[in-house]
Formats: sequence, structure tokens, C-alpha cells
Amino acid sequence: MIHTPVITPSFKLIAPYLPQSNKHGIGASAAADLRVHIDPYPEMDSGDLIELFWGGCYAASKLLSESDIGHTSVLHVPESFLRSGKVKTYYRVTKIGSTPIKSPGTKLWVKLEAPGGQLVSGEVDENQGLAPVAFEEAVISNGLTARHFDEGVQITLDIYPHMDAHDEITLRWGDVRLDLPALTQQDVDKPVVVQVPAQLVREAGDDPHLEVSYCVIDRVGNNSRWAPVRLIKVALNDPSQAEA
Repeated sequence: MIHTPVITPSFKLIAPYLPQSNKHGIGASAAADLRVHIDPYPEMDSGDLIELFWGGCYAASKLLSESDIGHTSVLHVPESFLRSGKVKTYYRVTKIGSTPIKSPGTKLWVKLEAPGGQLVSGEVDENQGLAPVAFEEAVISNGLTARHFDEGVQITLDIYPHMDAHDEITLRWGDVRLDLPALTQQDVDKPVVVQVPAQLVREAGDDPHLEVSYCVIDRVGNNSRWAPVRLIKVALNDPSQAEA
């Protein structure tokens, strides 16, 4: 019996990449149609078998044809494979009559839960999973006084579902926006206390029904949408507030 020798390829592969990922990983919006890209490699040929692995499990494959040679191969990861957490993906190439060769892996973070939880059906821009901005009771009852235009005002954002390090919060104060520092691990599962600068209060100006809200974007780009609006009275030139 004549045995055909199995050849071990000598070329090296590069790691796969995911165009849908941001600098930290994959969010919920990409999960339904997640694509892994594999660039052309040396000695690419018709009949090569590319097998994609996700978290150590086989996820997809592609048998190359003549039209694939010299082009990036795109393989889809089934949504059922995705779980929140760190994951490693890699691929291997098997040429006819050769042993498989494995690529370096790409590690990334997957987070499928949006800050504040999933939006309730019918909601567009408001997330009931986020509590409205909390003010001191005096501000809720009487609005901002003259001193707030000089000293600013303190507000509190309550703990929300899926709160995590690297969350970035944007405060909406009327038509003005204030981006807060990204949360650290020490901030997680604690109320966020914010000192709104006097300059921002003055910039927004008077408004008998000032809308105050906030939204959260997490490390992989999941967007909470806006929290329910809190209405605050702001009247810089209101004589009744001058001595409050």
C-alpha cells in the first residue's frame, strides 16, 4: 500500500478581525449579524477549507472557490453562540493533503445587556429602567434659586441595571449637554453624585419647565437611551427666589 505523505504548511496566518467591534468589543446591536473577517493568506487556493472557532467551539466554515482567491473571507457567528464576557476567536486553514494550520486568536469583550436594561416595547427614546435625575426636595418644590447660578447644583443619578466600569454618562440640561467622566470599578453599584457647574446652569438660562435627563453608553457602544425627564423650574430673575 502506498501512503501519501501529509504536508505541513510553512506559511503563517494573521489573526481574524471584526469590523463591527469598537475599541472594547461587541455590543447588542452587532449580535444579530456578527461577521468575522479573514484576510487573504500566502498560498491561498481553491479547495482550502477555513473553519472559524468562537470561544473554543466550531462556529462556521467556508470552502474556497477560485473567485475567493485574493479576497477577504467573511464568516458569520451564529447569534446563539454569543454570551456576555471575554471571548477568543480564531480560525484554521486546511489545504488539500495538508495538516490544518491555526491562526493567532483575537480576544474581545462581548456585552449584550444595555445599561438600564432592555427597552420596553413601544419605547423609542425613553428608558424606564433608568431613574429620573434626583434633586434636593427644595429644588423639586421651588426650582433653582439665585445661588445656584453662582454655585451650581448637586444632582444624583441612581444605580441602574447592568451598571459597569467604563460606562459613559451624558447629562442633558435643557439644550446643554455635559459629559461625565467614565465610571471606574469603584463607582459600580453606587449612586453617581454630580455637581452641575454654575456656568452650565447660566448657559441653559431661565425655563419654567427645564428638562433634565441623562443617557449611558457602555464600553462596547450599547446605548441606554434617555432616562425619564425631570422638570425643574429655573428663573434667574424671579424676585421671589432672590433670597431663597
